[in-house]
Amino acid sequence: MLSNHENVARMRLKLEPQLYPNKHENAANLRDNATNAYDPREISEFDSTIKNAVVRDFLADDENLQLEEELRQSIEAQSQQDVPLEKSVISQDCELITLMTKVKGKIEVNQTLFTFIDLSPPSEDGSKHDFRFPISKIREVHLRKYNLRRSALEIFLIDQTSYFLNFTTRTRNKVFTKILSLQPPNILYGSGRSPGELLRASGLTQKWVNREISNFEYLMYLNTIAGRSYNDLSQYPVFPWILADYTSDVLDLTDPKSFRDLSKPVGVINPKNEAGVRIKYESFEDPSGAIPKFHYGTHYSNSGGVLHYLLRVEPFTSLHIELQSGRFDVADRQFHSIPQTWKLLMDNPNDVKELIPEFFYFPEFLKNMNKFDLGHLQITKEKVDDVILPTWANTPEEFIAIHRRALESEYVSQNLHHWIDLIFGYKQKGPKAVEALNVFYYCSYEGAVDLDKITNPIEREAVEGMINNFGQVPSQLLREPHPRRLTQEETSIKLVRAELKRPDLTQFLDKVVQYYCELSTPKDPIVFLSAPRSPPRSFLQLSPDVLVSISKSCILGANSWMSFDKDRGFLLEIDATTTNLKNRKRIFGPFHPSQTPHSQLFAVSTDGKLLYAGGIWDNSLRVYNLHKGKAVASVTRHLDIITCLALDNCGSYLVTGSRDCTCIVWSIQSQQYGNAPATTNIPMHALTGQAHLQAVTQLNTQNMFSPKPLTTLYGHDDAISSVAIYTELDMVVSGSLDGTVNVYTIQDGQFVRTLKPIGCTETCVQISFVTVSYHGE
Repeated sequence: MLSNHENVARMRLKLEPQLYPNKHENAANLRDNATNAYDPREISEFDSTIKNAVVRDFLADDENLQLEEELRQSIEAQSQQDVPLEKSVISQDCELITLMTKVKGKIEVNQTLFTFIDLSPPSEDGSKHDFRFPISKIREVHLRKYNLRRSALEIFLIDQTSYFLNFTTRTRNKVFTKILSLQPPNILYGSGRSPGELLRASGLTQKWVNREISNFEYLMYLNTIAGRSYNDLSQYPVFPWILADYTSDVLDLTDPKSFRDLSKPVGVINPKNEAGVRIKYESFEDPSGAIPKFHYGTHYSNSGGVLHYLLRVEPFTSLHIELQSGRFDVADRQFHSIPQTWKLLMDNPNDVKELIPEFFYFPEFLKNMNKFDLGHLQITKEKVDDVILPTWANTPEEFIAIHRRALESEYVSQNLHHWIDLIFGYKQKGPKAVEALNVFYYCSYEGAVDLDKITNPIEREAVEGMINNFGQVPSQLLREPHPRRLTQEETSIKLVRAELKRPDLTQFLDKVVQYYCELSTPKDPIVFLSAPRSPPRSFLQLSPDVLVSISKSCILGANSWMSFDKDRGFLLEIDATTTNLKNRKRIFGPFHPSQTPHSQLFAVSTDGKLLYAGGIWDNSLRVYNLHKGKAVASVTRHLDIITCLALDNCGSYLVTGSRDCTCIVWSIQSQQYGNAPATTNIPMHALTGQAHLQAVTQLNTQNMFSPKPLTTLYGHDDAISSVAIYTELDMVVSGSLDGTVNVYTIQDGQFVRTLKPIGCTETCVQISFVTVSYHGE
């Protein structure tokens, strides 16, 4: 089953095992033996109802939300109020949107917690959708639309999960204001700006033009800003078909003929279809005048299309069966061949499906790993199993690799702006859309229908279902042509002329200089070195210029550094306290006699202000202020000494491994470090005996920097020797001295699987180091 955890590029890469997998044999039997019971309701059934709800003078684009100043004033007023932490600041009914499901419930928000309470009837298995998270975990809050209405919020957390909540329009703005008034410490974005204003303010377009971000990254940013969401199948992220050659033995990415014409909608890429599409538009006339002309009665991105592509991966398999009235669709309509799908698109102007992001990073969706019975083709009797690939790709992994290279190719880079104009830009609607043969049925456009005018609840639910299944046009981001991307040659010339501070080293290898800096003496070598990086949650964040060093005798150095300076080259300012006996900062434990300080006993916070340390004699996890060299927290949960620890790349979670054969996942509290309570002004290395124990006790009970233990992970039979954590994949990996490697989830502490090196026996080598790759493979 596909996990809902994303990485920083918004890729969902992680597959989770199903405890009770369902082969859907009944759905296969219904397909093979039942009559064609699937009879989706046509748009025409709702024509009379929809016409009464048509917004004839649609000015949604001119509205531009107009929230910015109103929100700013409200937030300023709210922030001045002194409200108890436990007191609710807002409580509202809402709907939790999860793929194709709406869960009725309500939210409760106080100063520290955001809670959703599921009020829907219990499911057959008794599962509920209740959830809760600290306000400090909020990373972004975006205004969203749902069923063509500006009534939803999407909340992104620092662990790369997200929640999509639907309110009434007025209630949505009220909730949005209240959340921002709490001033979440980790929030990177929360604004009443329209999507178009947000894109302009972000500077992303210029970054793409200058080749500072990839085509894939830019498309994902555009999808996010335009309101496309993994939580709503009718607004799923949309990516373009980019290739036209799926039959050659070798794909030539330097030949323009290998690529699709990105300046045209899918329905008219084949020139033979243009005349028919144009005639259809010009000849259409609605007697009532309520329904405007359109080129296509289907949409390039809808829930059916997404489920068509992701049929082989749960939970999309179950959703596909639900959409097909409890059975698999007939095999001939399934997604079974990429070359065949492209051929059908070229032959049929009514099939205008674009692609989804998974075509560029997720090979598993092309495999029938769950061995579902997908039926047999009617004519050839061929069994539908794994997706048939183009002849130039031998495996799904090879297809994804080549397809991704094609997306980043020079041809696509020089033409992608035309496709952006069609989907997100000035050719999305209006006269330019008519000229580009890019007009869809009007119910797919934001604000075209006022659902509040439909008073009959049954009719309203039916129309909402129709809109949800039909698909929705993204929010318009640009009203003028999108700029072209610079060519590689233009970029090289610009780099040379501008003498950028951080040039591409591959272009200046003859100027690369090696620097040697001595941070310690041979008698006291460096055992830990870290240049902390800000969490990769926003391209706007910068990394602190600090190089943290710890020597074998536990001398702590917070060295200032600059990796490149145009005039002076590499600069390193060594922490003067490391050579000053009086002011020297030393990590005081004392460490357990069996523990020699080493790199896996330490971790530095992503802002470069705190140091986490294990190996302490009292089994505690210590937190130090790097610049003052003082302990600011000490927490004991393990039954034996901590032997290793690791901090996730988002700076949200810490995992510790111990000689007691367990691991503990800790939540790192985000605080304003300058406002720490003054628990003691005495450096920890100056405390001994009872004074030290009193200070530790005081730190344990009073200090805001104490990490909060979330879950304890069991499953090892020997001491833990190495740990790794990757929040974006919800994954903790631990290795022990007996050669065992266990995998767990972060959020639930669930055991996933045990790994052992090939050929490992009882005398297997010890695991000294584990790490998790970008893809978690």
